[in-house]
Amino acid sequence: MKKAVIALYFAVSGICTVPFASAQDLSARKIPLDPNVKTGKLKNGITYYIRKNAEPKNRAELRLAVKAGSVLETDQQQGLAHFMEHMNFNGTTNFPKNELVNFLQKTGVRFGADLNAYTGFDETVYMLPIPTDSAGLLEKGIQVLEDWAHGALLDSAEIEKERGVVLEESRMGRGAQQRMRDQFLKVILNNSRYAERLPIGKDSILKVFKPQAIRSFYKDWYRPDLMAVIAVGDFDVAKTEAIIIQKFSSIPAPVNPKKRIRYDIPLDGTTKVAIVTDPEYPQNLIQLIYKQPNKKEKSLKDVRDNFGQELYNAMMGQRVQELTQTANPPFLYGGSQYGDFMGNLDSYTSIALAKDALSMKTALTALLEENARVQKFGFTQPELDRAKKDFLNAIEQYYKEKDKTKSSSHVQEYLNHFLLDKPYMGADAYFDFVKKYLGGVTLAEVNALAKKYITDKNRAVVVMGPEKSKDELPTEAEIRKLLATAGKDVTAYVDEAVDSPLLSSEPKAGKVTNEKTLPELDVAELKLSNGVKVLLKPTDFKNDEILIKATAKGGYSLFPNERETGIFASYLVESGGVGPYNQTQLQKFMAGKTASVGPYISELTEGIAGNTNPKDLETALQLIYAYFTAPRKDTAVVSGILANQKSYLENIQKTLTPEKVFSDSLNAILTSHNPKRRPLKPESIDKVSLNRALEIYKDRFSDASDFVFTIVGAFKTEEIKPLLEKYIGALPSTERDDNFNHPNIFPPNGRIEKTIYKGLEPKSRVTLISSGEFEYSPENNIQIEALQEVLQIKLIEALREEESGVYGVSVSEGTDKFPTGHYRFSISFGCAPENVEKLVKRTQEEVEKIRQNGADKKDIEKFVAETRRKMETAVKTNSFWLDYLDDNMYLGDDLNEILQQEKLLGSITEASTKAAAQQYFKDADFIKAVLMPESK
Repeated sequence: MKKAVIALYFAVSGICTVPFASAQDLSARKIPLDPNVKTGKLKNGITYYIRKNAEPKNRAELRLAVKAGSVLETDQQQGLAHFMEHMNFNGTTNFPKNELVNFLQKTGVRFGADLNAYTGFDETVYMLPIPTDSAGLLEKGIQVLEDWAHGALLDSAEIEKERGVVLEESRMGRGAQQRMRDQFLKVILNNSRYAERLPIGKDSILKVFKPQAIRSFYKDWYRPDLMAVIAVGDFDVAKTEAIIIQKFSSIPAPVNPKKRIRYDIPLDGTTKVAIVTDPEYPQNLIQLIYKQPNKKEKSLKDVRDNFGQELYNAMMGQRVQELTQTANPPFLYGGSQYGDFMGNLDSYTSIALAKDALSMKTALTALLEENARVQKFGFTQPELDRAKKDFLNAIEQYYKEKDKTKSSSHVQEYLNHFLLDKPYMGADAYFDFVKKYLGGVTLAEVNALAKKYITDKNRAVVVMGPEKSKDELPTEAEIRKLLATAGKDVTAYVDEAVDSPLLSSEPKAGKVTNEKTLPELDVAELKLSNGVKVLLKPTDFKNDEILIKATAKGGYSLFPNERETGIFASYLVESGGVGPYNQTQLQKFMAGKTASVGPYISELTEGIAGNTNPKDLETALQLIYAYFTAPRKDTAVVSGILANQKSYLENIQKTLTPEKVFSDSLNAILTSHNPKRRPLKPESIDKVSLNRALEIYKDRFSDASDFVFTIVGAFKTEEIKPLLEKYIGALPSTERDDNFNHPNIFPPNGRIEKTIYKGLEPKSRVTLISSGEFEYSPENNIQIEALQEVLQIKLIEALREEESGVYGVSVSEGTDKFPTGHYRFSISFGCAPENVEKLVKRTQEEVEKIRQNGADKKDIEKFVAETRRKMETAVKTNSFWLDYLDDNMYLGDDLNEILQQEKLLGSITEASTKAAAQQYFKDADFIKAVLMPESK
């Protein structure tokens, strides 16, 4: 069964004990579909999928999928498939005007973050998560889907209002990437309809189309035979099916419907080369695309054959990654993978980000040589064995978590079935299938794929680079010569693997010296004999997940004159590997294990972050111990990393994008040009010393006594104590009293206005910032959060819905406790240059309304509902508790603060938001930064 990156890998230890069946026996057997899914088709043609799933509890994920996208547009409708998606949020039979968004926000569903939709070439999909614990909400949600399906009002006045929003979305998509894509897309898509029907459409049409054009698209293509309703969640399946049947059966089947043409991308056997440059593109990127007819999974043999594809991708990915871990890497980043392409095609794609324009031939040669190496010599048996271990391990995790899989993941499977004819076997059947057949995948079988994937037919090469470097890029003739000659002299791959214990000797275990419990949070706090504090929160949120985080104060702030080395210290040391293993060997050693651990050093802290499972917890703890006690220095690898980093920064400096110039200018304003906040430049890399980085690293990890470890997940406290004593209790301790050296860099006081002129496109970006000191406390923090959300709601209504001047607007907030309390509000949006002042004025008017009157009561209700709903699901995840406990310990906040949430939410009133707005939005302390296009 074809899967993307997650690839439904199941794991069983040792390939299996079931006799291998012949692959030929499977060709006549259809792929069984997961029996846990209730499917059906109504008389009018609507397909439905329903599944009960209690993760998360009291929630459902609803989808309406329509097999209609931009390829179905006429010449006069270009962009209207996407425009239609917008219009479904602007008035339907049961939810006129913006009542849909208003209703859902009151239930705690956030517009954009939760409620959303997308339009592709071949489909349009509407997404609606809905609570199921309030009477009638699920039915109301299904009603929303039905309205989308055939109840759009498409009012002429609403269409006119939405033009500005869609045109602003189009405007925000303009730039170097878009201009270059427009140049090469027709080349790689062989002038097919896909190259002529980008979902965003054409501005010239969006500005003037008649309402009847979009009504015709809706009538022609939003019809039952092209639709599916998907419902997955914590509900009664029979009742949900009855609601779907009742709501959707009344939609009439079309009479004499238009033929739904399936457009193809033709394969003509030739090699296409596209070399495109742009004055605002800072990178040097090369893509090598081998197009293949799409592989459909129709039988169990197809499912079994896809094991080979997944194993090939894994091994090829490892080889290309190894190239970046050498003393002289051929590129900054690279990858090769077989997968879906577009329309009726798959592709085997190799990609590389070159150091500079002159290195493009080197990068392309390296990709071609790796592909040729596999073609000539294949992979090795140890590589395949490791890939199978990883494949199996990931599948085992998926299987173990089958009752804890989120509804959104299941929904995607059924979307893929309806839209792409991809099967969904379900965890049990697939697990059983993998046990029976993965072991039968041979090295010869996987090696044969290289000859199938990599051919001299139907190729496309795309070279993208800065306009300034145009003369340094390879020519089409040079590229074609490389395609014909590169790789002829390659030698076989040498597999350098090490099989040694991760630790050279057994750690000298410590002891738990003190223990207390926080019963309200179900958290145990341990103190070990070396001074390390450990917070343990066992959960049942996942069956096979344990998350680990350790934090201590200090960071590279303690080395104020060595900022550059400090920034890179942990990365460079980790790149050397750990214990007896270099980085490449460590990756091979970890095959089949779920234990990802890495150290970090930030400006104010140092620590460890990792994830594992019960089976591999000891390995994860061994890695933690090794990163403290046995870091490695790999001079060759680090020289390559630093050379690459310098090249990357040189590319950025040569071609400064509008976004980069604006970001750097705003950063300079906010930090008063403090050198400790200046962006890195190529010369910064010259100051980085590996030897000093190792010294800084060893200093920061020489004393674990001030570290707080937080461990959350699938374990029992008493059972893991011995492991914690053995590894965490054995960490070095000098009992020093450390703290950070806070730079105390915050936005300046006063009123600052700055306009930056950069960019070729007629688009602007506006950022408005209010900041200052405040008293850090839970009570004040919640007022800041409320103010951010109600202002976000109001500005979307004002700038998007009423002014039609923006596609989106972002209001963000941040608070700091150290060294003293600080807050910051940031309002940001993109718009037409001619609308900047009008929209800034409207923004300030909305802020002033809250300052004078407080927030609207209905907006406060939305904030409370959204916060409550968000928290209901967040507290059922390991990641939430890991971050919450770690953050509160670092800040010195009360761990029981979360128990005050309802009381804190109750403190949000019109009066409190008025007081907060008056305190935190001050004309005297205000920063306005505007990006405008360059004068022509």
